[in-house]
Amino acid sequence: MRRRTGLSAAVVIAALAVAGCSAAGGGVDDVPNIVVTTNILGDVVENVVGEAAGVTTLMKRNADPHSFEISAREAILMDRADLVVSNGLGLEEGLQQHLDRVAGTGVPMFVAGNQIEVIDYSDGDAGGTPDPHFWTDPERVIDVVDALEAELLTVEGINRDAVEASADQYRDELIALGEEMSAAFVAIPDDDRTLVTNHHVFGYLAERFDFRVLGAAIPGGTTLASPSASDLNDLAAAITEAGVPSIFAESSQPDRLVQVLASEAGIDVRVIELFTESLTEPGQGAPSYLEMMRENTERIVDGLST
Repeated sequence: MRRRTGLSAAVVIAALAVAGCSAAGGGVDDVPNIVVTTNILGDVVENVVGEAAGVTTLMKRNADPHSFEISAREAILMDRADLVVSNGLGLEEGLQQHLDRVAGTGVPMFVAGNQIEVIDYSDGDAGGTPDPHFWTDPERVIDVVDALEAELLTVEGINRDAVEASADQYRDELIALGEEMSAAFVAIPDDDRTLVTNHHVFGYLAERFDFRVLGAAIPGGTTLASPSASDLNDLAAAITEAGVPSIFAESSQPDRLVQVLASEAGIDVRVIELFTESLTEPGQGAPSYLEMMRENTERIVDGLST
């Protein structure tokens, strides 16, 4: 049994408040409890786990993975988890101190970003650092599923047959998703496969499906950064030169910067909302990872097809 030490008085009180209770979001006492940081990754984990474990996702829907925070109770759930699953690659900026703390107590950790072929940001302040937005490429999500399945099979008390069956089914769905996206993107002429967004999230999609990322209103990969007037002017000039018909804004962030770009570029350009950083509530366009990717694909095709 793992020995966990160093809890503060506040944490102990919080632990007593949740003792004997199931983890919010699905954990129960007679099956292992898995805690996941972000909601996109949480949906993936739930599909792989199936009924074999309880899954708690810390990040609320329509939130920002770069800046969301957790409560004392949720911190305790991390301490008591049989496995903590995180994205890694610098994504969970507001949660990193908790991840470091829990890792130090001996809780098993699974970092999705360690299971993939990572690409780096190419420009901005983050140029040369790892891009954490791997989920825009379904092939890399399959890599994560493969590694996660193997990790889950080591969790004490888990139903191995259930995990294997769920993982096989979800892999098939991810393969189908990638094929659907490839077929849909055929409608976009090669010369028009240019993406402009409010911040860099599409590096992996661009690599997989032969797009060019022209630039982003916010340099680097975090929504916590701010663009300079020079950044906006340079990108506006590039948009004008490329003649892109649409630029894209993340749904969890205001699109004001992209609207400014559209105005600065002095061209008739559409601003289209995409779901890239967070799942939504049901009925809002992206209640699951698979639905999010299908909706984004449709909107990208609509925005760039001529």
